[in-house]
Amino acid sequence: MQPPPKSTSSESTPPPDLADLLAAAGSRFDPVEVAELIRGVMAAPAARDPQAWMHLVAPKLPPELRAGLAAYRATLEGIAAPPPPTPAERLAALRAELAARGLDGFVVPHGDEHQGEYVPPRADRLTWLTGFTGSAGAAVALAEDAAIFVDGRYTLQVRQQVDPALYAPHHLVEEPPSKWLAGQVAEGQRIGYDPWLHSTQATETLARALEAKGATLVPCDDNPVDTIWAQQPPPPLAPIVAHDIAYAGRASADKRTELADALGADGVAAAVLTQPDAIAWLLNVRGGDVPCTPLPLSFALLNRDGTVDWFVDDRKLSPGLSEHLGNGVRVAAPEALGPALDALGAAGARVRLDPQTAAAWIAQRLTAAGATLDRGANPVALPKACKNDVELAGTRAAHARDGAALSGFLAWLEAEAPGGAVTELDAEARLAAFRDRGAPVELRGSSFATISGAGPNGAIVHYRVTEESNRRLEAGQLYLVDSGAQYLDGTTDVTRTVAVGALDPALAAEARDRFTRVLKGHIAIATARFPAGTTGAQLDTLARQFLWRAGLDYDHGTGHGVGSYLSVHEGPQRISKAGGPVPLKPGMIVSNEPGYYKEGAYGIRIENLVIVIALDDIDGGEREMLGFETLTLAPIDLALVEPSLLTAEEVAWLDAYHARVRREIGPRVDDATRAWLERATRPLGLAAAAE
Repeated sequence: MQPPPKSTSSESTPPPDLADLLAAAGSRFDPVEVAELIRGVMAAPAARDPQAWMHLVAPKLPPELRAGLAAYRATLEGIAAPPPPTPAERLAALRAELAARGLDGFVVPHGDEHQGEYVPPRADRLTWLTGFTGSAGAAVALAEDAAIFVDGRYTLQVRQQVDPALYAPHHLVEEPPSKWLAGQVAEGQRIGYDPWLHSTQATETLARALEAKGATLVPCDDNPVDTIWAQQPPPPLAPIVAHDIAYAGRASADKRTELADALGADGVAAAVLTQPDAIAWLLNVRGGDVPCTPLPLSFALLNRDGTVDWFVDDRKLSPGLSEHLGNGVRVAAPEALGPALDALGAAGARVRLDPQTAAAWIAQRLTAAGATLDRGANPVALPKACKNDVELAGTRAAHARDGAALSGFLAWLEAEAPGGAVTELDAEARLAAFRDRGAPVELRGSSFATISGAGPNGAIVHYRVTEESNRRLEAGQLYLVDSGAQYLDGTTDVTRTVAVGALDPALAAEARDRFTRVLKGHIAIATARFPAGTTGAQLDTLARQFLWRAGLDYDHGTGHGVGSYLSVHEGPQRISKAGGPVPLKPGMIVSNEPGYYKEGAYGIRIENLVIVIALDDIDGGEREMLGFETLTLAPIDLALVEPSLLTAEEVAWLDAYHARVRREIGPRVDDATRAWLERATRPLGLAAAAE
C-alpha cells in the first residue's frame, strides 16, 4: 500500500478534559487518535450533516463531548498552512527528485488507487502539480520537457488553467502519453510510474511504447510527487453507513451468493474488487470519501463461497454497521490486502482481475505470489448496471422530485436573468436552493460539480465557474446549465440550454439551427428501437447525423451510464463513437446528451437520462427489441427551436414529452411555477404562433 500519510498541519493541543470525555463515552480513541481522525474527516468532502462524523468517535455523544469535538475540530481547521509553491517550483522540485532517483521522467495520471474519476484531495496529484482541475487527464515530466494530456472536453479549460510554458497541451486520445513518450525518449532512459495509479492495461501500453525505443518503464515503491508535496492531505475519513434494502432492492447476501456461484462455475477462487462503487453496491453501503459520489474508498476480495474480505479503514465504520454486514463479510485493514493476495498466490489460486480498472500493483503482486490471473470484467459491473425494480422505482421518484426543482429554477431564471442581475455563481446557488427546498429528507448533495456557463463559457464542455471566471447572464445570449443530485433513491443528471431574454438577432438564426439539430439528435436517441445485443457505439450516429449534415460535431460521448445513488458516470454501458463491447440491457440507465459548442460564443447541450426497456408492442417482430424510457422531466426551451427543421414525428415527440412534464411536474410546484410551466410546455405550434 501507499506510505503512511504525512502530517498536514502543526500540532494542536486538545482540550484538557477531552480524554476524560472520551473515556466516559466509551470511545476507543485517545485525544491524539481523535486528532488524526478529525484531519481525515477534514480531508473528505463536507457532509450534509456536519456532525455525522462524531458518531465515529463514540456511539453515544453526550452534549459535553459533542461540544468538545466541535471545538477541537475548529481549532485544527484554524491552523494556517504555509503558502504553496508555484507550479514552476513544483515542477522543478519533481525534476530534482527524479534525478535523485535515477529516473529520466515520470507519468502523473489523474486518478487514485481505484482508477476513479473523482479522487480525494490526497490523490489529486495532477491538479497539485499542474493546476488542471478536470476529471480526466495526465502529465509527463521529463528532464527538459513536460506535457499535459486532456480529452476533447477540456481543450479550452486546459489552456486557461495550465501554463503552456511549463506543460505543452496534447489530446489524450489522439496523442496519449505513450505515443508522446515514444517520440521523446532515448535508448536506456528510465521513466518512472506509480503502479497504484495505472491499470494493468495502461501499464502494458506504456511499457510497450518505451521498450520499442529501448527505454524502460520503472515502478516506484513510493510516489515522487508525494515526496515533494509537503502539505499533502491525509486519506479521507467519512462515515460508512448501511444503504437500506428499501432503496437497494436486494440483500447483499443474495448478491454475493449469485456472483460467487458464477465465479465458481468459471473455476475462479476469488475476484479482486478495486472499484469502490462496485463494493458499495455489493455490500449495500454508502460513504463520502470523494466529492459528489457516496463512496467509501476500499478494496475487497469476493470469494467463491460468497464471503467477502473487505479492506477498509475501520475508523470509518458507523456504529451498527457490523450487524448490517453480517458474518459473511470480514473487515481487515487496508494494509492487509497485500498479504491476502500473497495467500491466494501461495494456494495457486485462479483470481479474477479486471485489467482495465485494477491497479497494476495488484496484478504484479498476485503474479509474483504465484496466482493465476483470470483477466476479465469486474463481475459486479454488469449486475450493478442493470437496475432492479426497486432501484428503478426509486430513480423515477428522484427524477420527478428533481424535475420540480429544475422547473422552479428555470421559471425563476426566465424572470430574473434578462435584467442582468444574475451571475453564473448566483444561478448555481439558486438551483441548489431549489433542490434543497424540494427534498430535504432524500437529498444528499450534488452528483457532480454544476456546470453553469453563460455565453462563451457554455462552450467549455466541463466548465466550472470560479470567482475569477464568473460572468453575468446577459440578455440575448445562451446559458447552459448541467447539474445533478444524489438522492437516497436515485442519481440525477440533466442539462438544459436556454435563451436569456430575446436572442440577439445576430445570433438567433444560427443558434436556433444548432439547437434544433441537437434536439433532433436527442429525439433520435429517445425514440430509437434496436435489437437486443446492440451496443452504444451502434446508436451514437443517430445523435450526430443532423450535425454531421451541416459539417458539425461534438467532442464527447452521447451517453454515459448512471448509478443508483452511486456514480453519475457508471460503466460498462455508454453511447459514444468508441462505444464498448457490452450491449445495452434492460434496466441500464444512460444519459442522452448530444451537444454543439462554438468556441468564444456559446454552448448547447440537451440531456435527459433514460432507462433501457424491453419492447413488446411491435407487431410481427421477430427479434427481442429494446428502447428507452425517458426519466428526466423538465421543459426544453421552445424559444430555441426552429420548427421548420423538425419532422411531424419529432414535433409529436416534443409535444408529448412536454405534456408529460406538465402532467407529472405541475402538481409538484407552486402556482407561479405551474403557470410558467404551462407556457413553457405548450405545443410547439402554439409556441411558434406566439412569436
